[in-house]
Amino acid sequence: MPESITLQAADGHRFAAWVAAPDGAPRGGLVVVQEIFGLNGHIRRVAEGYAADGYLAVAPALFDRVERGVELVYDDAAIQRGRALKEACGNERPLLDLAAAVAHAARAGRVGMVGYCWGGLLTWLAAARLDGLAAAVPYYGGGIPEHAALAPRCPVLAHFGARDTHIPLSGVEALRRQRPEVEVHVYDALHGFNCDERASFDAEAARLARERTLAFLRRHIG
Repeated sequence: MPESITLQAADGHRFAAWVAAPDGAPRGGLVVVQEIFGLNGHIRRVAEGYAADGYLAVAPALFDRVERGVELVYDDAAIQRGRALKEACGNERPLLDLAAAVAHAARAGRVGMVGYCWGGLLTWLAAARLDGLAAAVPYYGGGIPEHAALAPRCPVLAHFGARDTHIPLSGVEALRRQRPEVEVHVYDALHGFNCDERASFDAEAARLARERTLAFLRRHIG
């Protein structure tokens, strides 16, 4: 059964993580990185879905750095609060938490990371800066094109929406030019197309992106 555990980062910070284990021997480990809406029900279900596909899934509560137990819904007020919490966390300290999550997931073997929205950007940063990752899959990570100078240490598959007003297609194309080793897919969809609780959810784009993600993880993790 999925459970909430406590992990500790290298700086001593202790934080919650949702862990979902597969039935039987795992294919490997997978760190699932939240959006700006916290470790909410949607992210827990995403982790459980990957566990059903055979991975030991670990979803850290990154907002525990500034406020514990954050679970936001998908409305304008939540977006504003989530952005404020993200800014309070920054991008550096959460990488310490992701490193601890990677270490926990490594008990299942090779480790991948998949992240959404803010988590997509953090997944890109982790791919370039953390040890222990065999694959990384950022979904619509705002800011990735601005960090394209970072060289990933592991294979990366990146998903973007063609109608995402937060990430211009010009930036996605610039990423492709600067990082030809990164597998980039663009869908006729909006930002957040993978989340079935958001108005921007696109079932076909989500299905195809997940299919590609699973195939990518099979190639690089098992």
